Amino acid sequence: MRAGELAQPFPMVTPDTEAIVAAQAMAGARLPGLIICDENGRPYTVLPGSQVLRFLVPDYLQKTPGLARALDERASDELFRKLEHTTVRTLLPAPQDIDELPVVDVDATAVEVAAVMARMHSPLVAVVDEHGTGRIIGAITASRLLDHLLPTSSGP
Repeated sequence: MRAGELAQPFPMVTPDTEAIVAAQAMAGARLPGLIICDENGRPYTVLPGSQVLRFLVPDYLQKTPGLARALDERASDELFRKLEHTTVRTLLPAPQDIDELPVVDVDATAVEVAAVMARMHSPLVAVVDEHGTGRIIGAITASRLLDHLLPTSSGP
């Protein structure tokens, strides 16, 4: 099966999308990340959910997670309010950290998709029509790819 057949519609946002809207799209569809597109609809980068959490959780809690136990629900609500007044651009890694994008052509095989995911440690890849517009036609998540590649189980 080719990437174009495995690809599913996927919410795509731009760096100027409100961060709260992006996070809600990710959470609402239980996605591991989002594809960030430039103004021409071409892939710019991938925003993994872990990057959103990195933005929200203060450094001192990331370094000492046990301290987070002292925070109640009201405090966690305050953390998530940080998303209300910023854009996706703020959540993205620094440009020098983006060397390559997890992108495949519609004609890529499932194993090629797996190789890109593995090499780039990405939970998803964007599928583009490189022979046409160069725009994203959808995405493939690691769970979708594994579902396709793994043999059907006969028991628990």
